[in-house]
Amino acid sequence: MKIQNIVMAIMISTSLGSVVSSCQQGQRDNPLLQESTLPYGAPDFSKIKTSDYLPAFEAAIQQNRDNIAAIVSNPDSATFENTIIAYEESDRMLDHVSRVFFALTEADRTSELSEIEKKVMPMLTELENEISFNMPLFERIRQVYDSQHDALQGEDKKLIEEIYKEFVRKGALLPDEKKDRMKAINLRITELQQQWGDTLLEATNNAVVWVDSEDKLAGLSAADIAQCKKDAESRGGKAPYAIVIVNTTQQPLLASLDNRDVRRQVYEASIHRTDGTGKFNTYPLVSEIAKLRAEQAELMGYPNYAAYSLEKTMAKTPENVYAFLKNLIAQYKPVADAETKAIEEFARQTAGADFKLEPYDRFYYSAKMKSQMLNISDDEIKSYFTVDSVLINGVFYAANRVYGLTFTERTDIPTYHPDMKVFEVFDKEGKPKALFYCDYFRRPTKRGGAWMDGFAKQSRRYGQLPIIFNVCNNAKAPEGKPSLLTWDEVTTLFHEFGHALHGILSDCNYNRLSGTSVARDFVEMPSQFNESFASIPEVFDHYARHCDTGQPMPAELKERMLKSINFHSAYALGENLAATCLDMAWHMLPASKVPAAEQAADFETEALQQVGLLDNQIPPRYRTSYFNHVWGGGYAAGYYSYLWTEVLAVNIADVFARRGALDPATGSDFCQKVLSRGNTGDLMQMFSDFTGMAQPDASGLLKARGLK
Repeated sequence: MKIQNIVMAIMISTSLGSVVSSCQQGQRDNPLLQESTLPYGAPDFSKIKTSDYLPAFEAAIQQNRDNIAAIVSNPDSATFENTIIAYEESDRMLDHVSRVFFALTEADRTSELSEIEKKVMPMLTELENEISFNMPLFERIRQVYDSQHDALQGEDKKLIEEIYKEFVRKGALLPDEKKDRMKAINLRITELQQQWGDTLLEATNNAVVWVDSEDKLAGLSAADIAQCKKDAESRGGKAPYAIVIVNTTQQPLLASLDNRDVRRQVYEASIHRTDGTGKFNTYPLVSEIAKLRAEQAELMGYPNYAAYSLEKTMAKTPENVYAFLKNLIAQYKPVADAETKAIEEFARQTAGADFKLEPYDRFYYSAKMKSQMLNISDDEIKSYFTVDSVLINGVFYAANRVYGLTFTERTDIPTYHPDMKVFEVFDKEGKPKALFYCDYFRRPTKRGGAWMDGFAKQSRRYGQLPIIFNVCNNAKAPEGKPSLLTWDEVTTLFHEFGHALHGILSDCNYNRLSGTSVARDFVEMPSQFNESFASIPEVFDHYARHCDTGQPMPAELKERMLKSINFHSAYALGENLAATCLDMAWHMLPASKVPAAEQAADFETEALQQVGLLDNQIPPRYRTSYFNHVWGGGYAAGYYSYLWTEVLAVNIADVFARRGALDPATGSDFCQKVLSRGNTGDLMQMFSDFTGMAQPDASGLLKARGLK
């Protein structure tokens, strides 16, 4: 059943569909329940009102129930068409309504939407429970699986495998008393994740550091100071300036702030946003979610949630994940320790021989060190990275050179926010391929981070072309000024568009299998690989142009800038490793061993200490209490996938480098063998078909990060 993925509302969603026009007579004026007249069936945000969502969910849920009832009551023997296909198509309307609604709760969440979500989430979970434990339905699915699986081929065979195994993994074969408990757990986790989403957004917005004087912002660029002023105004104006906290532990502005006390305030606001005893304390939610997940795994016969979750991934087992991580940690630690020592010694040259480097000092002195050693600063290069140029002349340009795609802006298609842009995507033959929406600027109603999703997934059976969007949290410049990006933000645009390409280039029959509907430790590969195009000379020269003059970045500055990419790169790997190990530690526990809320912080410390990653200087990218990927999203026991797929991405980038980084033939080969195929085949085989490698080679990861 696809509702579980909808409930999670994850950064990279699965199993989307297009709208079905039939609806109850009383709902015919609801635009969410009508066939859209816009190109591609895009949602018409000029007509959709907040009050439309709840009735649309009610009607779509009822239609889903009716469709399931029709499958179960069919007097004919179960067949692939009347059971598997009928089930696959049973929730098309609900799929559509959910996609539109959850896109807004993530990117433009109002109090009204939050209240609707509180009503909708239990409804969806109850429906999921009804379907997952509908034994007459499962018996029909099992009959088809047992009798036809071996005779089916291609996508048909993969579809029935996915559906049958999904029911089994959700507990269809459990005895009745365990099914009842599983239902109760599903409902409670839904409630807790709803609370998590509300609390984290409010906590992050509340963690603003108010600054009463521009002098205290010394070191920031004029654009950054203007953004702080704008952020203060949009958040009530308690002081003239506000430093907004982003979702990660470290905050980008710490690299520039001269005032050490302000740096300390910013860092502490970040790491303490959701701990302690206040109303934003998420530890009670974390503890209960972890315990319930562990109980789910135990009901299914697994020792812990990690073992249960990883079974359906490329890694397969926790032991394989830990072997992968321990190898990286062993090679990373000496480099990280040397990096920390070098930064502290550099700081003492100006701050005094007894200066003790704190985590809020690291970015600041690392940036100073980079400026001195490489003669370069972020402010010097940001003026060459405007959002529009990076998107049009970089991201789109690379996609055109490699995959033959072209992009035309559509100003006639309504969006849910005025900051958004919409582009129609055409293939190399000029045929319509997709719609692509981009929503790049931060606002108080948007959760932190960056992600890809879609209003509709590609499906040949439905005749549906993909409708994809990317969301980021970049600072928007004042009216009339260009919005500038850091190098990290540049690569984020390329990263998220890699996910978008996975959806745009999909060519599958079934909605369930298309696009990004792949294992978590494969889905990040196209995005991580797409980052490699950001620094390819031809692409870089095309988008790195001065915001005022339009001139390309001078060759000498470009050389210095590209050399600086991996400067002090141990930090980025270390914070990722630490977060990954926290995720694994929580989900390796049996239910009886999950710590209570008041013990959660100590558990985090012990978990990091055990793997050799308890490092005041390099804290986790996300601490337990604000780790949204794990507690609010779909990455439980799966955050390792960013590093795992980086290995795949490096291997694939090596193939492109050998054949020609922008070679259209290589791009076509990659599209045909990987990007277009969704989850229609074995993922390792797809990787091997393109690279010629039997297994991924992890040795290139540290080299690619500049650590070897």
